[in-house]
Amino acid sequence: MSKFSTFIFEEIEPGVGLVTLNRPEKLNAINVEMLDDFNVLFAALTKEDTIRVLIITGAGRGFCAGADLSEILTHKDSDALSDPEKYLRLAQERFAALILGLRRIPQPVISAVNGPAAGGGFALAFASDIRVASPEAYFVASFANIGLSGGELGSSYFLPRLIGLARAAEILYTGRKVNAEEAERMGLVYKVVPKEALLEEAIASARLMTAKGVGELKLTKRVLDQNIDAPSLEAAVNLENRNQTIMIFSGEFFKLIKPFFKEA
Repeated sequence: MSKFSTFIFEEIEPGVGLVTLNRPEKLNAINVEMLDDFNVLFAALTKEDTIRVLIITGAGRGFCAGADLSEILTHKDSDALSDPEKYLRLAQERFAALILGLRRIPQPVISAVNGPAAGGGFALAFASDIRVASPEAYFVASFANIGLSGGELGSSYFLPRLIGLARAAEILYTGRKVNAEEAERMGLVYKVVPKEALLEEAIASARLMTAKGVGELKLTKRVLDQNIDAPSLEAAVNLENRNQTIMIFSGEFFKLIKPFFKEA
C-alpha cells in the first residue's frame, strides 16, 4: 500500500489496519493532503480483503482538531472562495467525501479517541462504527462556535441516531465540550480506558471481528447502514433475509454450526 504524508498506515496484526493521524503539531487537523491520503487509502481498502478491520487514532495529545483553519485562512482569496458554488464543489464536498468514504469501505471502523475530537474530528469519530476513548478525550461540535451551522460532515445525521434528538440538539446548538466520562454515559463511546490501554482495547475489539469471516463483517456493516433508515420493518427484514441467504450458501454456515451438535 502507498506511503502517506499525513498519517501512518500499518497492518499491526493480521487483518487489522491502523491509521495514526500524524500532524501532532496541529492536533492532527485535516488538510487537503490528508483528504487525498484518505481517498487513496479508501480506494485500496475497497479493493482488497487483507485488511478486515480499520482502527483510527491520533499521534500526540489529540485525536483530530477538525479542518486546518490556518490553511483555510491562507487560501481565503483563492478561486475556491470566489463564489458559493465553487466553494461547495472544491472545498465543502471534498471534506464531506471523507465521511462518505469512511462509511463506504467494507471494513468496520474503530476510533480510538486519545484526545480532543473537534469539528471534523468529532464527525470522523461518530462516523466510525465503534468508539473507545481515553479519559483525556473530549468531543466538541465546534461548528456553531466559528459561525457555521451545527450540521456538518454528517453530524446532524449520526448524532441523533446515537444519542437521540434532544441530546444531539443541545450538543450541536451549544458547541460545548463533552468529556469522555459523559460521552460514555450517553453511549457516544462504548468504553473509557486509560490512555496506555487505549490501543490495546481497540485491537481487542478488532480481534473479535477478524475471527469472523469477511462476508459476515461486510454484510453486517451494510445492513446496519441501510436499516437505520429502513422505511418499514418489512423492508429491514427483507434485507436481512437476503444477507442471511447469501451467507448460508457461502459455505461457512454449515461448518460453524457443527460444534453445536453432538454426534449421536
